[in-house]
Amino acid sequence: PTTMANSKSDAASGSQSELKILASFANELADAAREVILPYWRRPIEVVSKLEYDRPVAESPVTIADREAEMAMRRLIEERYPLHGIYGEEFGSIRTDAEYVWVLDPIDGTKSFITGKPLFGTLIACLHNGVPVVGLIDQCVQKERWLGVVGQGAQFNGKPVKTSSCDKLSECNMNSSTPHMFAPGEEEAKFQSMCKAVKRPLYGADCYAYALVASGFSELVVEADLGLYDYCALVPVVEEAGGVMTSWTGEQLTLQNHEKNQGRVVACANKKIHEEAMGILGQGRATVLVKRVLSSFLSVQMLPVFMFGAAIGAALSRRS
Repeated sequence: PTTMANSKSDAASGSQSELKILASFANELADAAREVILPYWRRPIEVVSKLEYDRPVAESPVTIADREAEMAMRRLIEERYPLHGIYGEEFGSIRTDAEYVWVLDPIDGTKSFITGKPLFGTLIACLHNGVPVVGLIDQCVQKERWLGVVGQGAQFNGKPVKTSSCDKLSECNMNSSTPHMFAPGEEEAKFQSMCKAVKRPLYGADCYAYALVASGFSELVVEADLGLYDYCALVPVVEEAGGVMTSWTGEQLTLQNHEKNQGRVVACANKKIHEEAMGILGQGRATVLVKRVLSSFLSVQMLPVFMFGAAIGAALSRRS
């Protein structure tokens, strides 16, 4: 099988100068999206609900800002690179079998956008043969932009960034958009195990959480049920800053294996944290459920012992 290192090397086999050109174009796309989104920021705006009842969180909002921003980016791609593919959240996909495919999420974190929280972002990725080689996160309100290019590092507003050196899972801050994104059963059980293993579980930052991992302010993001457009742009940003970002089973995140991985991703500040996380997320369904049942069983079995001990303690206290 192809290793992650080999796949990245193959994906970046084009000249570094070509990647620089693509990265520059990604910046143009982000600039165009900014121009569309900012006039709608903290203004009255119609919100339409998209309903997908087969997902853990069935409702997701969409606005005219989402749609117009994606259309602005798609027009630029069609003009500059008519043979490239496009995979967008709002208007679907075209030519996804092309050598280069642009993956767009005009507003990742629309719930934050419509409630006035500047934690949303525009996500732009360029895939080469299905592998993310350019990734951009743009927070237009705060004028913050992260850019990752395979072989060229990651930057925040033009300056290099590096992930945290924390190497113990027990000391990690772990982000997830919401605890409700994990389906009952295996996903939920693994997520709860991760919550117990880390120092602090945190919620509500969407793509911004990954940017904070790249900048060294957080160490870990665990999520599930993501669309391809939700994570492709994040991969080069996190990994070129020194982190590791894979599926829950440790596989590389690509266009080809999206369905297999079911949108389950983990982003870690470094390999050591990733290895510990894989010890929990990479377990088979049976192992996770057995541990959960065993934990519950032991708690129930030990309850009489604890109650007996408490009674003895109370009696001794009264006598003294």
